[in-house]
Amino acid sequence: MPFVSTNGIRLSYQRSGQGEPVLLIMGSGAAGHVWTLHQTPALHRAGYETIVFDNRGIGASDAPAGKYTLADMVADTRGLIEALDLGPCRIVGTSLGSMIAQELALQSPHLVRSAVLLATKARSDRMRQALAAAEQVMRESDVELPPRYEAVRTVLEMLSPATLNDDAAVASWLEIFELTGGGNNTADGQAWVSNTDDRRAALRTVTVPCRAIAFADDLICPPHLVAEVAEAIPGCDFVEIPDSGHLGNLERPDAVNAAIVEFLDKY
Repeated sequence: MPFVSTNGIRLSYQRSGQGEPVLLIMGSGAAGHVWTLHQTPALHRAGYETIVFDNRGIGASDAPAGKYTLADMVADTRGLIEALDLGPCRIVGTSLGSMIAQELALQSPHLVRSAVLLATKARSDRMRQALAAAEQVMRESDVELPPRYEAVRTVLEMLSPATLNDDAAVASWLEIFELTGGGNNTADGQAWVSNTDDRRAALRTVTVPCRAIAFADDLICPPHLVAEVAEAIPGCDFVEIPDSGHLGNLERPDAVNAAIVEFLDKY
């Protein structure tokens, strides 16, 4: 993969397909190539070029020491768009990637044509604050949990009951997460990125077209938090995908891809 120098670091990226560009921003703990399992093929069939990249702290991109902030990662992505001369471009983000995307839409609307926000939020409620704090305590304690335990925890946290109750499906997911370290493959810096501030008031000034997509059984960014984003951003519509957890783009890719492409084709 080639690299772009931005915001004092190098980011690895990959361009593929032909057509107008769509930048895909991954969430924490995953490399950009995760998009290539389901989303980039669907976007290529729909006539779009795709750009995926590894956020700082993951994959082939630089992993500077220290605790990262959302502002760091927004600046990284802004620099990538500018270096590749993509703007204004369509953006698709998930989880942390969606929070980066909505900040870009707010701060740099000249770079964003439209944005699809999967599993996003404008604030953390009490339960999500407790979850983030618990994760940070684990990292500070230097405890390394066995991959098999991490795999079970990740599957329970990230997938829907529909998948958890399907023996064949859950066996495959457990194997995948155990082989990849149970999802615990993030540079420590990414673990400190959170939106403790309430961004709803700021998001009311976003001027680019947006769609917020919630996953019905998401424990990390539950539908009520995604709906708050849709309510805050003027004209933002809201789609909820059933039988899907936080990894809904992998768990229910056909429904997610249809919702992404239908929106991007309009904007």
